Amino acid sequence: MYSANLCRRGKRGFSRLLKQKSSLALLLVVCGVGCRQAELDTGASILHQYAFVTNGNSSTVTVVDLRNFRVRRLIPVGKDPTGVRASPIRNEVYVVNTGSGTLSFVNAETLLVDFTLPVGRSPFSMELSPDGATGYVANSGSGNVAVVDLLGRKVLKTIPVGRGPGEARASPDGKLLVVSNRRDDTISILDLTRMEKLADVKVGKEPASLAILPDSSQVFVANSGGGTVSAVDLKSLQVITHLETGKTPAHLALKPDGGELFAANFDSDSVTIINTYADEVAQNLPAGSHPSQGVVDPSGTLFYFTNFGSNMVSVVEIRTRRVVAAIPVGNSPDALTLTPDARYLLVLDSGSNDLAVVDTAVRTLFTLVPLGLAPRDLAIKVFQGAPQPADIP
Repeated sequence: MYSANLCRRGKRGFSRLLKQKSSLALLLVVCGVGCRQAELDTGASILHQYAFVTNGNSSTVTVVDLRNFRVRRLIPVGKDPTGVRASPIRNEVYVVNTGSGTLSFVNAETLLVDFTLPVGRSPFSMELSPDGATGYVANSGSGNVAVVDLLGRKVLKTIPVGRGPGEARASPDGKLLVVSNRRDDTISILDLTRMEKLADVKVGKEPASLAILPDSSQVFVANSGGGTVSAVDLKSLQVITHLETGKTPAHLALKPDGGELFAANFDSDSVTIINTYADEVAQNLPAGSHPSQGVVDPSGTLFYFTNFGSNMVSVVEIRTRRVVAAIPVGNSPDALTLTPDARYLLVLDSGSNDLAVVDTAVRTLFTLVPLGLAPRDLAIKVFQGAPQPADIP
């Protein structure tokens, strides 16, 4: 209180206090520290914008403040963290720890692990229900999916699927969960209302990445071992067609309207564009060396993808099908995402252990942020919260 009052006095009578030279230095120190402390004491809310990055070989999560692109904290989690998801309804982030078979609940406000939950053997990825209340963890070593009550912090049920489940995707209507089973060349389709498996559908060799249309009618499956993408009808639970892509389709990215799908073909240095309305290949585009993952901007006009082997990000103008930029980043870029306003593209450089921040307005590298060893996945959490001392400049 004394510091806040003194600060206000300093604003009202600064010219008069200039004459009191002996008190000026003390005034500035007390006012500077006191005003900042007074701001903290009021509990005023500020907007936090954090990127949470899993570091597989460090067993940590790096928190990057997206307001200044500085590391805010390094959080110890379980062994060999892989997937990470941010809650849409709580100030929490969930980290899948493959090596310890657990799920870490990270408090986004305190940046500490609040709770650790055993989920199964070798969990790899996690999906959230559309309402954010339930998590689905694919346990590749257990051959099942753990259904997690995220509010109660407990496993409700484990549902058997195929062998080696890797990726799980919930349909936008919240009714189904699709799981790719890498070791038996199938996808499992689960009914989330009854919490049971509906079917195992044979697709191509080594299915991995999944994409579900916005109307929940179809799922597309990248068969990384067979050079195809399978289109599966989610009503009849049958394969519609197998679409030829390049070799090793590693990742699928869908336009927001669901009209086109982009497959990054890791071993053929190309990107396949699929017309999802007609279930046919529209075009193949040349890429850099070993395209790995991609993302479409919210407007549906640009497609960004990482070139793992040539250390750059390519930008495709979707309407013209032209590669309009090739942006050098760090070594072995892999996972990527856009900030909510799409102003920056965040890229995990798995070889140089850093986060490349690309300014999408000018399409150049803005900065590099150091991470832990072998960064694997990232999630962005934006929320209103109380300021901390480090938030005050």
